[in-house]
Amino acid sequence: MSHILSKHRAAALLGAAILVSAAALPFTMHQSNAMAAPAETAGPLASNGSFAPVVDADKPAVVTITTTLKATDVSASGGGSPMDEQFRQFFEQQGIPLPKQAPEQGERGMALGSGFIISRDGIIVTNNHVIDNAVDIKVTLDDGTELPAKLIGTDPKSDLAVLKIQADKPLATLAWGDSDTLKLGDQILAIGNPFGIGTTVTAGIVSARGRDLHSGPYDDFIQIDAPINHGNSGGPLVDHAGNVVGINTAIYSPNGGSVGVGFAIPSDQAQKIVAKLQASGSIDHGYLGVQIQPVTSDVAEAVGLAKPEGALVAAVNKGTPASKAGVRTGDIVMTVGSETVKTPHDLSRLVADMSPGSKEALTVWRDGKTVDLSVTVGGNDSDQKQASLGKEDGKTESGPSIGIALADLTPDLRQELKLPDNVTGAVVAKVNPDKSAAAAGIQTGDVIVSVNDKSVLSPGDVKSAIASAVKSGRKSVLLLIERGTEKTFVAVPFSAA
Repeated sequence: MSHILSKHRAAALLGAAILVSAAALPFTMHQSNAMAAPAETAGPLASNGSFAPVVDADKPAVVTITTTLKATDVSASGGGSPMDEQFRQFFEQQGIPLPKQAPEQGERGMALGSGFIISRDGIIVTNNHVIDNAVDIKVTLDDGTELPAKLIGTDPKSDLAVLKIQADKPLATLAWGDSDTLKLGDQILAIGNPFGIGTTVTAGIVSARGRDLHSGPYDDFIQIDAPINHGNSGGPLVDHAGNVVGINTAIYSPNGGSVGVGFAIPSDQAQKIVAKLQASGSIDHGYLGVQIQPVTSDVAEAVGLAKPEGALVAAVNKGTPASKAGVRTGDIVMTVGSETVKTPHDLSRLVADMSPGSKEALTVWRDGKTVDLSVTVGGNDSDQKQASLGKEDGKTESGPSIGIALADLTPDLRQELKLPDNVTGAVVAKVNPDKSAAAAGIQTGDVIVSVNDKSVLSPGDVKSAIASAVKSGRKSVLLLIERGTEKTFVAVPFSAA
C-alpha cells in the first residue's frame, strides 16, 4: 500500500459524515429562494472576483441528510461511519495510531451528512456511508423544509447512494460537470453541512488527482484543499461554472477537523454509477477470486518481464472464476479483454466493471511467455471478495546465497508454526541482517513455498533453484513465502546479497 503519511505521525483518514446523539442534533439552515441555473463566469472567478453567483445558483440544490441509527449500529460503528473503518484500517496496517470515538452504550444515534439534487422531481445523490445502517432517512432542503426520503439504490464499493424525496414544487438542481478536465490548481467549491451548523461553502484548489486510498476498486479520488469536515460527506464539489465535478467523501485529519486535505469522488465516475443505481437499485460487480500485488522492478527481472507492469497473482481462491479459468499463483495478469493492466488497481477496476456471467479473455505472463486464458466472470456475492491488493509487507524469500539458513519443515516445526498439513517448503531458520533477504523483510519462521514459480520441498530444492537462477543470468530471484495465513511474492536481487 502507498505510504501517504510518515509512520511517526498520528493521523486518521475518515469518511466525512458525522455521528451525533439525538440530543446534539439541532442545527440552523440558511434561507434562500434562488433557483437560477449555474451562473456564467468570465474565468476561474466571477467577473467581480467573487464566487457569489455560483453559490447563489447552487446552494438551493444542496441538502442535509439526517439518518436515525439503531443503538447497536451506533455502538458497532465505533463512533464513526462504516466508511471510517475502511479508511481507519488503511492507516492501522501501516502502524499509524488513530483517534478513537465512542458513543455511550445504548444511545440512540443519528448520522448527519450532505447531498445534492440532480432532478427536479427529487432525486438526490450522497455517499453510501451517510445512509448505511439507517432505519430512517430525512432530507432538509436549503429553505428548511424537512422531508422523508426513500432509498433508491446504494453501492458500498463506490461509496455512492441515491435517494428520492417527494416535494410539492419543482426543486432546484445541480448539473454534472466533467471531472476529467480538472487540472492541478483549478479552483473549486465544496458545499455541505459540516457539523450540522448549516449549509456552508468553502473554496480551494485541486491539489492532486488519482489518489488511491485502498478503500475499494474505484479509488481514484480528487484531492482538494478546500476545508471539509464531518457532515460534508455527500455534498457537491463544484467548478467555476457551478457544475458538480466531485462528491466530497473523506478527510485526512489528526483531530477530526479539517487540515486542508480532503478527497472527492470524481463526477465522471459517480455519474455512471448513479445512473445504474437509478435504473436497478444496485450494482453487481465482477469478481475473479485472486489476491494480487504490484510487479516491482525486481519481480519483473526475476520473471523475465521487460517492464514492471501487470498484477502479480499472490493467491487464487479455490472454486472461484480465476481458479476455474486456470489462473495460477505466480501468474502476472497483463491484459483483460482489450484493456492493458499496468497496476493491480487497474485489474481491480476492470474486474469490478465487468458484468457477472460474461466471458473475458485474460493474458498472463507465465514461465517466461504469455499465456491466453478465458474466464467466466463471477458476481459480488456477500461471501466473495473482489480482486484486491494483497498485503505487501515487503516479505522476501531466498536461499543461503542471499543471507538465510534453511531447515526442513519437520512435524515439530509445523506444529510450532501452526501450519496446516498441505503447506510444504523450507523453513527460514536464520537471517543474516547484512544481506538482501533481511533488507527485503525475511523473518525467522517464514516458509519458502516456491522459487521462481517452482514448488520447493526442502532446503536443497531452494538452493538448487537459486543456483539455477544465477546460472541463467538472472539478477534477482522470485520467492513465494508463507507467514501465518498470508502468502506473498517478493523478488530478492542477487546484487544486494
